[in-house]
Amino acid sequence: MVKLNRIYTRTGDKGTTALADGQRRSKADLRVETYGTVDETNACIGLARLHAEPRLDAMLAAIQNDLFDLGADLATPPTPEPLPYEPLRVVAAQVKRLEDDIDALNAVIPPLKSFVLPGGSPAAAALHLARTVCRRAERLAVQLAASEGETVSAEALQYLNRLSDFLFVASRAANGDGADDVLWVPGKNR
Repeated sequence: MVKLNRIYTRTGDKGTTALADGQRRSKADLRVETYGTVDETNACIGLARLHAEPRLDAMLAAIQNDLFDLGADLATPPTPEPLPYEPLRVVAAQVKRLEDDIDALNAVIPPLKSFVLPGGSPAAAALHLARTVCRRAERLAVQLAASEGETVSAEALQYLNRLSDFLFVASRAANGDGADDVLWVPGKNR
């Protein structure tokens, strides 16, 4: 478990940080950038929760916890030798819960006839921001998975992909189930 009794340790003063298994990496390392962007996504979701109605807030609270699981997963690359602890990994059930939440929210939202501009209600705007940051985290995770000597689980990649879909549908739910979406009008201002 986590124990934080000192916030500053000075161990990162020269631009390195420790992964969960203790190995030191540059703070500019792609793995660190990836789980840092997952953390940024989580912060955006925290902002969205300030404006969310209770049902959506409960879904977002579960996601925030999942994102710490995902960060732990990404901060613990697989090693050839067993670790002295069981590493925390994202599992298929977490991806499935996102799919179920997407389906539940989307069941009452009418289909789109145009792209949605990011905005509308404060909750929807914050969820759109979270969605774009999540997509960046996903792109970084895909890049990390394709890097020589690096591994990212299929479930971690699936979770990020489903999460951005969830955040889009949640933004529509926060916009009066799509009634208050701001739609793109191609060429409107020519």
